[in-house]
Amino acid sequence: MNILQGVSLKLYSTMRLGGITEYLVCVKTRDELVEAEKWAESKQLPVITIGSGSNIIWRDEGYKGLIIVNKIRGFKKLSEDETSATYQVGAGENWDNIVAKTVDLELQGIECLSLIPGTAGAAPVQNIGAYGQDVSQTLVSVEAYDRMEASFVNIANEQCNFGYRSSRFKTTDKGRFIICSITLKLSKLSVAPPKYADIQAYFHDKNIALSTSSLRKAVIAVRRRKLPDPSKVANCGSYFSNPIISADHFKKITKKYPHIKKARPGWPQPAVWELPDGQYKVGAGWLVEEAGFSAFRDHATGMKLWPKQNLVFINYKAQNTKQLVEFEQKITDKVYEMFQINLIREPEILP
Repeated sequence: MNILQGVSLKLYSTMRLGGITEYLVCVKTRDELVEAEKWAESKQLPVITIGSGSNIIWRDEGYKGLIIVNKIRGFKKLSEDETSATYQVGAGENWDNIVAKTVDLELQGIECLSLIPGTAGAAPVQNIGAYGQDVSQTLVSVEAYDRMEASFVNIANEQCNFGYRSSRFKTTDKGRFIICSITLKLSKLSVAPPKYADIQAYFHDKNIALSTSSLRKAVIAVRRRKLPDPSKVANCGSYFSNPIISADHFKKITKKYPHIKKARPGWPQPAVWELPDGQYKVGAGWLVEEAGFSAFRDHATGMKLWPKQNLVFINYKAQNTKQLVEFEQKITDKVYEMFQINLIREPEILP
């Protein structure tokens, strides 16, 4: 176990911002993970565990503790029957590589989550989702190290408290568990037709048959058309989650902004969806654009919005996280002023 000192956290966030961490270690096995935990405990140091840093932003003050970078690998078939197969996936595996492997095996259930950056261990924390799928739909269980009990535990799907882009690992038990592996149950049945207009348009334009493989290709094509590659352009993907509002709140908005019900030119569908419980999900990108921030470039902070997707914050010359927060505040304040909606940040600012 090689513990490093004085490491720049800019290297461990795709937004490329943040200060210095006191200590950092990469772990590749469960034994190394326990060893790192015990070392930190002996020094009375706090611990943060990360994957690839695709959904986190570090504060300028850095971190006076130990950062554990989880690189535990593995892809193992646990069981199989006529309709499904169950696999255990190491938390340190690249998520999109896992999606590619399952598609190559002609299994479906996570193909719409193609090209989402990050590691497998981060997937249940955020309950990642796209195009009608989220990881909670296929996740059987999570294997984790319980820092409170100093032991390994298995946490079933129903115990994860999954919600929209949320889980117990992000809320009530934030920091308690270090995920070592996840278990996914994937289907061998035919893939369901896509419901999202931009994916449907891909199949219509290409005139190709629907399969798990072609659906993955469609999702990748659409995402690449809309989103920048974080390895080349400093960003953390979608910065705001789509807010959910009450029916009464929605009625008030439609009186003032009736065009919210109609698809804007260049948009595949309207910016609002009615949910089964009677509430409404509003497109955060529409709110940002309506507030006047389309393709917004802010020279004062060195931040801008990606021209093809208003939910993506780009660090083009920001020097610190304080500037990013100032940029965020300009947008959220205006959106709240117009719609009385609080936009919720998806990436987490740590510590």
